[in-house]
Amino acid sequence: MSRSAETGSARAPVTADDVDLAVRLAVDVLGGAPAEGWGARAGSLEWDCWETAEHLANDLLYYAVQLGPQSPPLDTHVPFALTRKRPEAPPVFVHAERDAGPVGLMQVLEACGALLVAMVRTTPPGVRAHHAAGVSDPEGFAALALQETLVHTHDLAEGLGLAWAPPSALCARVLARLFPEAPTGADPWRTLLWATGRAELPEHPRLTTWRSDSTPRP
Repeated sequence: MSRSAETGSARAPVTADDVDLAVRLAVDVLGGAPAEGWGARAGSLEWDCWETAEHLANDLLYYAVQLGPQSPPLDTHVPFALTRKRPEAPPVFVHAERDAGPVGLMQVLEACGALLVAMVRTTPPGVRAHHAAGVSDPEGFAALALQETLVHTHDLAEGLGLAWAPPSALCARVLARLFPEAPTGADPWRTLLWATGRAELPEHPRLTTWRSDSTPRP
């Protein structure tokens, strides 16, 4: 049985408060990392921890700006120019000042998260905007942000040698919203890691490709 069939109309929506909580929890954990650790590889990614945190901040800001125009484009993203510091680095349009160190990097992450939280809270639910995972609504962008925050904090925690286990309720809401066909019955956090290609589940090998579905739900 799919998660969507199991939950039906009782699915709990992803909210701005969920995003706010996830970002605060992530910053609390990452703020305890040693300054010299940010050049380490972030988990299974090809990026280092600093680049991954910048990427996460950019994701949050990217989702916020898609909802910003009075008539958001539906066929492409709002055209902020993306750049890379090196060929293998993630494309971003906002960088954190290196001289500000990890404390400054966390402030950038917090600020980008706060902007998205404000946009999700104030944008009418009927608004639609472009995303590669499907034209989405404010709740969908909140869910995408929650997914990115939870799993990239996992990547960062692995690279920085930190413990990270987000609340199961947040993971369950992301799965229901973005991965309605994900298997049920296992721990929601482990299932989210499986759905994003980062873990195995019993009878479900680790995924080599994956895709979330951000299109609006009834």
